[in-house]
Amino acid sequence: MNLELLESFGQNYPEEADGTLDCISMALTCTFNRWGTLLAVGCNDGRIVIWDFLTRGIAKIISAHIHPVCSLCWSRDGHKLVSASTDNIVSQWDVLTGDCDQRFRFPSPILKLQYHPRDIDKVLVCPMKSAPVLLTLSDSKHVVLPVDDDSDLNVVAAFDRRGEYIYTGNAKGKILVLNTNNQELVASFRVTTGTSNTTAIKSIEFARKGSCFLINTADRIIRVYDGREILTCGRDGEPEPMQKLQDLVNRTPWKRCCFSGDGEYIVAGSARQHALYIWEKSIGNLVKILHGTRGELLLDVAWHPVRPIIASISSGVVSIWAQNQVENWSAFAPDFKELDENVEYEERESEFDIEDEDKSEPEQTGADAAEDEEVDVTTVDPIVAFCSSDEELEDNKALLYLPIAPEVEDPEENPFGPPPDSSVQPGAPDESLAGGDKKQRQPSSEGGPAKKKARTTTIELQGVPSDEVHPLLGVKGDSKSKKKTAGRPKGSKGKDKDFSFRPKPYKGDRPSFPMVPEALSSSGLGGVGGGGEGGMKVRAEGALATGSLVTQPFKQHNIGGMD
Repeated sequence: MNLELLESFGQNYPEEADGTLDCISMALTCTFNRWGTLLAVGCNDGRIVIWDFLTRGIAKIISAHIHPVCSLCWSRDGHKLVSASTDNIVSQWDVLTGDCDQRFRFPSPILKLQYHPRDIDKVLVCPMKSAPVLLTLSDSKHVVLPVDDDSDLNVVAAFDRRGEYIYTGNAKGKILVLNTNNQELVASFRVTTGTSNTTAIKSIEFARKGSCFLINTADRIIRVYDGREILTCGRDGEPEPMQKLQDLVNRTPWKRCCFSGDGEYIVAGSARQHALYIWEKSIGNLVKILHGTRGELLLDVAWHPVRPIIASISSGVVSIWAQNQVENWSAFAPDFKELDENVEYEERESEFDIEDEDKSEPEQTGADAAEDEEVDVTTVDPIVAFCSSDEELEDNKALLYLPIAPEVEDPEENPFGPPPDSSVQPGAPDESLAGGDKKQRQPSSEGGPAKKKARTTTIELQGVPSDEVHPLLGVKGDSKSKKKTAGRPKGSKGKDKDFSFRPKPYKGDRPSFPMVPEALSSSGLGGVGGGGEGGMKVRAEGALATGSLVTQPFKQHNIGGMD
């Protein structure tokens, strides 16, 4: 994977659709890990599906919440995943085992959460109608961040690239820059439209490289700022944005914005349709519009950390956008030429000699002199794209890929584990099968020893209304269908939902053979040797009325005929 060569082949943004990832259940939000090898997708039934992005296969499914997952974030080393659901619960997960480390219950729905870029112990949470909260996971303590106006609590927040500062923005366009360690105000400014009108801040996003960040506002303009200039201006400064990006023709409002992995491009997803707009940050020109299926609404957008690949979510499906790969044979052989017709080849006299006798002795040049030096083939150079500017080495403990154990459906012998449960027979009734299914699945879902229950901490926030509904659930005109689809169906627990394609046990609803009434079968007419024409007649009639009750006159008529 020659990441260093990626930027040298012209434009570095996706150009066309490159397939979809179907999570079976409805996808709502997605996020890449730091290296782009794994993609976590939060679903409508509360599950988190982790995709191996190189093989485009599901690496793990975590049955995380009961209600829909509305926000996800990876830790820096990739071992932990923090998620929020629409029932106001924030959970931290161990990605390898799928276990929940701890939970936090908030009084209002969570709009966004984010790990500290350098400290795995801190998580920034943005509840609805509340000031942002900085959680410390180790001691379950929380700090409520100061806001500019106590009456305006529609606040969004984000860590900067290194986590040194927290940027918050409210509905009046005021941006505050707070020191992460002591929550003191470092700088502030107001986003204005035209003369003095203010506009609400919808989201703040930082680039992975460089000091730039963007602000998505309600006036449908994306403003790009330089973080160094903000800190230089100090409190109540008036910094000018580097770029103002907008759709002047359609006046499109933006649902979700983010930077490319190298910070050179900005993608914004339309709130009206499945359309992605890509701008070049340095010039501010629109370079590409990617159109998805008509009539679909966009939910989330994520740009791959190192490659020109975008993942977008609409109608519960993750769409992948990538570059068009054209076969270029000259890349393999620089002197490769396509010939229209045969050309006679002129062979040099010494072309195929082992040693050229006519060649004169060359002088000992620098390249030949260095030929005898030993070449180090054991040391692995760090990949620059995976290192930050203040780091020299990669993280050795990072979780790049998830190991997948093969699932054996019907093991003949199980020498390494307990004998299979013989109490459940394959032809058992539905009740015992369901009960046995739960008993059998309990140890496998727990992974052998009993798990310790995750600690749940209730976060008390003063003056926060507890009857708020998450925007994902409060969609106008779609409340009925949302109520039906949101959450896991009743009666399914744990990993039962993980395997949705399971044959249903026979309950008598759909028989595959003609049912014979009891009165007829008891008199010997429904049997195999059921007595001549009468038996045949009853079986034929029974085949026509499969599974239905036979009326009283019909029974008397047949029995009378046989007597």
